[in-house]
Amino acid sequence: MKKNCSVLIVIALIIIGSNEIVAQPSSWSAPEYSNSPKNPFKGNSNATADGKRIFNQMCVLCHGLTGEGNGEAGLSLERKPADFLALKVVNETDGNIFWKITHGKAPMATYEELLTEDQRWKLVNYIRELEVNKKKK
Repeated sequence: MKKNCSVLIVIALIIIGSNEIVAQPSSWSAPEYSNSPKNPFKGNSNATADGKRIFNQMCVLCHGLTGEGNGEAGLSLERKPADFLALKVVNETDGNIFWKITHGKAPMATYEELLTEDQRWKLVNYIRELEVNKKKK
């Protein structure tokens, strides 16, 4: 009986372990304090155009041209890149998105030292523009 019980425990651990691998948490929450910062470039079309250039240089490989997380490099990642058009992202504050760009989470790099603060805010502008463009279609 002990042997059967041990086998069941091992099987249960394998099943639980494999579910954790397959069903990795897809949520990534920014800390509460990231709700407060306001985007200094909100509504600035020149900043949004700069954000598009930065996006095309730094983000498109993983997030794709339309920001849906389907870029060529992102397809091979175990944890898929964010879909910027998903409601979860659309409902985040600009400060949340800025925080995530700044700090990253593997496999996404941290951009705190790669991009200036202004560049990161401009990226937020462009991510918002992607949302607007989708609504127009």
